[in-house]
Amino acid sequence: MTISGYTYASAAVAVSPLTPTDFENLKEAVLFEAEDERYLRLAGEVLADQIEDILDVWYGFVASHPHLVYYFSDGQGNANSAYLAAVRRRFGQWIVDTCQRPYNQDWLNYQQEIGLRHHRAKKNQTDGVQSVPLIDHRYLVAFIYPITATMKPFLAKQGHDAAEVEKMYQAWFKAVVLSVALWSAPYIKEGDF
Repeated sequence: MTISGYTYASAAVAVSPLTPTDFENLKEAVLFEAEDERYLRLAGEVLADQIEDILDVWYGFVASHPHLVYYFSDGQGNANSAYLAAVRRRFGQWIVDTCQRPYNQDWLNYQQEIGLRHHRAKKNQTDGVQSVPLIDHRYLVAFIYPITATMKPFLAKQGHDAAEVEKMYQAWFKAVVLSVALWSAPYIKEGDF
C-alpha cells in the first residue's frame, strides 16, 4: 500500500543537521542502547496488528481537545477530515518505522523531514492543504506523554511477561523522546540546535 506523502529514504527528504557523532551523542543522552533497538523490534511485532487501535486512541485524544484539532483546521475551527486521514496513515507508518527501521542516516533524515512538516517551513505542503501554518512547538513536547503513556496496554496484549513489557515500553519512551528532540530542529534558532 502506498501512503501519500510518505517519502522515507527518498531524495525528497531533508537532510538532518546532525553529524553521525551528534546523533550518537543524542542517543547516549536519552540512554538509548542496542537493547532498546531489540525491544523496539519486539514491540513492532506486538503492535503490528494494533496500529489502527492505537491511532483511534491518539486521534480520540486530539479530537477531544479543540485546541489540538485546530492544527488540522482552516484556522476558524473547521477540521479538514481529508488532512486528518492523510496524516493518520503517515502517523501509523511512523509507529512501524519507530519500531522496525534501523536508526541510521535515513531514519535520522526522515525525523528532520517530519519536524519540517510540523513547522512553517513545510507544514501543509505534503498534503496541499490550507491550514494553520505551524504546530506550536510546545505541543510536540507535550505529546511525548500521551504517545508514551497510552502505549503500555497495547504492548501487554500478547502475553509477554511484565519485565519484557516494561523493556518494550522504556524503549518506546526513549524512541519518542529521541524523535521529538529531532523534530525540534526546525524550531530552534540556527546554531542553537
